[in-house]
Amino acid sequence: MKLYRTRQGNILETSGKHYQLDQPWDELVNREGLYSYLEKAAASAKEVAAADGILPPIGSQEVWAAGVTYLRSRNARMEESKSSGGAYFYDKVYEAERPELFFKSLPHRVAAHGEPVYIRRDSHWNIPEPELTLFINSKGNIQGYTVGNDMSSRDIEGENPLYLPQAKVYERSAALGPCLYVPKEPISLSSVIHMTITRDGKEVFKGEVPVSQMKRGLTELAGWLYRETDFVNGCYLMTGTCLVPPNEFTLQENDRVDIEIDGIGVLTNYILYKPMK
Repeated sequence: MKLYRTRQGNILETSGKHYQLDQPWDELVNREGLYSYLEKAAASAKEVAAADGILPPIGSQEVWAAGVTYLRSRNARMEESKSSGGAYFYDKVYEAERPELFFKSLPHRVAAHGEPVYIRRDSHWNIPEPELTLFINSKGNIQGYTVGNDMSSRDIEGENPLYLPQAKVYERSAALGPCLYVPKEPISLSSVIHMTITRDGKEVFKGEVPVSQMKRGLTELAGWLYRETDFVNGCYLMTGTCLVPPNEFTLQENDRVDIEIDGIGVLTNYILYKPMK
């Protein structure tokens, strides 16, 4: 099942049909047994047209992220931090019991499918990071999944690991969508993450990787995030990336980024600088 948050309200897609659900988003998703609830809700809900005017599938939830969960990510971050002497830290956290977890975004800064994400004006090395993103309810249980784009300024983080918040957390540095995917069973680790970057109608990067290449487990990451922190309406957790463009690549204005995860759908965003005030 897929839940869409739209300008017309919350839309459930199941078995090729679409249904209007009237509850506020936070109340709708933050429950145990979300799949079973939606299955019952569809039986009495009004059938409507397909989702239109899609918003990011987030209400009042925070967005957090995990880093260095794939070997490729570890290698890339070691490379970018070599000159600052910070490379050792990324190798160490990859092997450690405790994962890297960091705050990524408040909901009002999250871009939707079809909307622009921003690159920083004070950075010259910007990339998208495609990530399987978990929706975890207030009890700490994974109830759904979406596609995440964790925008990153690699030169800023590479200059000093303490600059990670500036490299990762700024206006429209995160995108989620197009929907919240709620399967009956946990998502298969054989699911593939695909990313294509297009510039002036030409493909400038393309790659794919299965989720199974992640070193850490999804429930493991959720458990660490909720260990000492409460999220009364649940939380989104980006789980790290293994698709990193080559070091000579940086995003430019008007680039198009398409991220697809099997079973969930495609998240499309366009690259812009934040408008000047």
